[in-house]
Amino acid sequence: MCAHTRYSISISFSHRHLLARKTTQIENELLKTAHQVEQQLDDELHKMSKLNEEDLEDARRKRLEEMRGNQTNRKEYLRRQHGEVNQLMDEKEFFSKMKGEEKMVCHFYRNSEPCKVMTKHLRALAPMHLETLFCEIDAEKSPYLTEKLKIFMLPTLALVSKEKVMDYIVGMDDFGGGGDDFPTKNVKLVLQSKGMVDEEGERMYALKAKNGGEDDEHAAEMLKERARNIRQGRKFDLNSDDENSDFDD
Repeated sequence: MCAHTRYSISISFSHRHLLARKTTQIENELLKTAHQVEQQLDDELHKMSKLNEEDLEDARRKRLEEMRGNQTNRKEYLRRQHGEVNQLMDEKEFFSKMKGEEKMVCHFYRNSEPCKVMTKHLRALAPMHLETLFCEIDAEKSPYLTEKLKIFMLPTLALVSKEKVMDYIVGMDDFGGGGDDFPTKNVKLVLQSKGMVDEEGERMYALKAKNGGEDDEHAAEMLKERARNIRQGRKFDLNSDDENSDFDD
């Protein structure tokens, strides 16, 4: 075997080894975030199991107040075009959109398959997380902004908090793949780990969808009934349609 062949084999093995390590790191990070979310749910269920009737009424009252506040926020979010992926035409619109936003995720893209995959996942996430404004902008048509933000690979997600770009997600590696073979929940978990989406936003969306768009007081009654069932030892399947927070494409 010639030296060139041995060198090529060595490089190939090293590349596969590094790729395997990177994949393992991504999987561990996603698993860690999923466990944190699961622990939060377990803690909430544990608290609910210890509630008496008086506690339930007090929790119901507080929950109703919170839901009314959420409804007010929801109307304001929809007015500002949250719940969809906004197409930005130029740099001026980017800076205009970010004003007054607590959280904004902007997808820098070009006409390519990886960018189309990213758009697909963001369109699935946006209606479930009204607390975050989702946007996208054609990087090739916005050279000034792309250079200013040092965007060097597409797709890139710019993570904006309180009108400042705080972080970037470059490419697809953080989501576990370089193509379209990863679920939307991976994108959600990574964004959640970076503080860009909330678990509560998804829960409210799931309740709203299950209620067929009925009012928040009806949703509060559902929460009260579930808490009562837990106290009485009744079981419900956390993997049933109404509790499953996965929304894989």
